Amino acid sequence: MTKTTQFRQSDTNLFFSNLAFFMLAMALFVTFGLTKPANAVEIQKVTSEKGIEAWLVEDHTVPIIALNFSFEGGSAQDPEGKEGLTRLLAATMDEGAGDLDSEAFQARMEELAVSISFSTGKDRFYGSLRTLTPTLDEAAQLLAMAVNEPRFDAVAVERMQTQLSAQARRNESDPDSIAGRSLAVSMFDSHPYARPTLGTDETINGLTPADLAAQHARLVARNGLTIGVVGAIDAQRLKSILDEVFAPLAETGDLVAVPDLEPEFGKKVYQELPVPQTTILLGLPGIKRDDPDYQAAYVMNHILGAGTFTSWMYQEVREKRGLSYGASTSLSPYRHAGLLIGSAATKADRAGETVDVMLEQFRRMATEGPSEEELNSAKQFITGSYPLRFDSSGKIARQLVALQNADLGIDYFDRRNSEIEAVTLEDVQRVAKRLLAEKQPTIVMVGPKQS
Repeated sequence: MTKTTQFRQSDTNLFFSNLAFFMLAMALFVTFGLTKPANAVEIQKVTSEKGIEAWLVEDHTVPIIALNFSFEGGSAQDPEGKEGLTRLLAATMDEGAGDLDSEAFQARMEELAVSISFSTGKDRFYGSLRTLTPTLDEAAQLLAMAVNEPRFDAVAVERMQTQLSAQARRNESDPDSIAGRSLAVSMFDSHPYARPTLGTDETINGLTPADLAAQHARLVARNGLTIGVVGAIDAQRLKSILDEVFAPLAETGDLVAVPDLEPEFGKKVYQELPVPQTTILLGLPGIKRDDPDYQAAYVMNHILGAGTFTSWMYQEVREKRGLSYGASTSLSPYRHAGLLIGSAATKADRAGETVDVMLEQFRRMATEGPSEEELNSAKQFITGSYPLRFDSSGKIARQLVALQNADLGIDYFDRRNSEIEAVTLEDVQRVAKRLLAEKQPTIVMVGPKQS
């Protein structure tokens, strides 16, 4: 059973009336645009009467409000043996709350054309609300119920367990999922980051409503709460919404301390799987978001493997040798560790060659570095594409939360591109040597039997 239900005729009429209004608003949004250039976004810091703080970008172009928020503590807070608990929490917090069971809660959201959702990362637990301004009061009531009074009814919990455990079973035969899990275990060992966010079939089905209630009490608290709001709402109206939704929460949760760690490198893992191609992951030291070298590392990674068609990995692996449809690198700046991950997929008999070519790009970046032309081209693309992160209210709201979580400051939108433009060739060469020189990556390959 999916998150749908049947309506009375009057409910259906109300739903389609709100939906038509919503579609009209979205059409206006697409036609005229909601956002301004990134450097023109004006952020207000709003503090409610009860001390709840949010960052607000007020824009009355269309009658839509996007509210994103996060709590400190994500899947790294799952107790050992209960992997997937926080992911199941995210799946069940909108499955009934207060005096509304799952069917009634979902029906009410559809009647109002309101979206409420929750998700989790390793370090934080996330939520969001999307609503039209005419239904803001009702939407806020639903969100307050979901945040403060989730029901965790047995029937709803079992339904979501069934969905998540089915996904976990599919992952057991998916080469990308297997490779990702193998890389995490190889590099993080016994650290909580090594545990699968989704959990396993066994751990998911072993969870109970009592487990969910306890995890909710541990994570969902005012301390560490960050909120970003974008749309047709002023500061005074927002203050009352903040107090209604978040003020009833406990001041602090009960988080377990997660230690910093240095990931382990230099391992080689091969897992046999009867699939057409071999999936390759290479794990190297990365960089945390608060590191002074982060922007230089970001530019370096763009040249190395994140710049798609222009990157070294793509050019050398695909264009020159035809080893893979694509090869790339990415930075993963967790709170307690940083990674740089290279990835590709290729024919089994060319997997070793592909790995060698990818390793050569790491060595080349560490010893030679890019040219001035490559640096300037990367910076131009990175700064020029930045406004694409601001082409919807939801994207801006997510960015507001991300800035707070990384402690980047309320003026980051204004100074970000200048920080990228200030990156020099010497900066890139320095960070490349720091991250890549004389480093042996952990290599994971998942695919058919090697001859």
